[in-house]
Amino acid sequence: MRDDSSFIELKARQRARLLLDEGSGRELLDPFDGIMSPWLPAQGIVPQADDGMVVMKGTIDGQPAVVVAIEGSFQGGSMGEVSGAKMATALELAAEDNRKGIPTRAVLCLETGGVRLQEANLGLAAIADIHAAIVDLRRYTPVIGIIAGTVGCFGGMSIAAGLCSSLIVTREARLGLNGPQVIEQEAGIAEYDSRDRPFIWSMTGGEARYRSGLADVLVPDGANAVKKAMNEAIARGVPAQHRSDEYSYYLPRLSEMNTERQADAQQVNEVYAREDRG
Repeated sequence: MRDDSSFIELKARQRARLLLDEGSGRELLDPFDGIMSPWLPAQGIVPQADDGMVVMKGTIDGQPAVVVAIEGSFQGGSMGEVSGAKMATALELAAEDNRKGIPTRAVLCLETGGVRLQEANLGLAAIADIHAAIVDLRRYTPVIGIIAGTVGCFGGMSIAAGLCSSLIVTREARLGLNGPQVIEQEAGIAEYDSRDRPFIWSMTGGEARYRSGLADVLVPDGANAVKKAMNEAIARGVPAQHRSDEYSYYLPRLSEMNTERQADAQQVNEVYAREDRG
């Protein structure tokens, strides 16, 4: 693949196949299996045969691996009962492999707005299962998260990103618990203007999240660059301490945050930035 090939422009299935060793990937529950959401047609929404979730087994650097990629162009990458179960089960099976002595790696391509509103509690339950599966699996092998763009990673799946052993982002990526339109709807445009793209990226963009220590690796939008970063993250192994366990570092900083002024990029950096980040 050319060095200048965009990773962001790839569909979920293309991303998954790219990240695995060439020719090693085989998809599980592919569109021909026809496992799709039973809830969308009743609401007048055309379902997708893979429910927007691609699960592909293969190898990475010759070792067993599973790549799970969310298709951001289907329902904004939202998580429903079927798509969530596919990701959770893939992670659970990878953990079982590791317990059986098969060192299976896991990579998650996260392009999602969070829970699918049309499936509400079913989607929330699936996301909770994903969280539990990541925490289980990361004891044995690093779970690598990748947020490239253009959807970003929001809602309950932003928590999944935070649970990953290593999180790779591009400058075009976004990461946040609530999306810009949700914040504007609840707090008003004076608090958060969802149309102000420079402001949004200065707060939740990939570079901002890297500088604040909430993402581990910042890469340019290139297929080879993303794959190289993934391989390096896997090679580093399971971290001595996961970010989600560093509450003694984060909680005091959150409590000191001045909520009387509108948050901006400078304030976020002051609260979160690590000394070893530029």
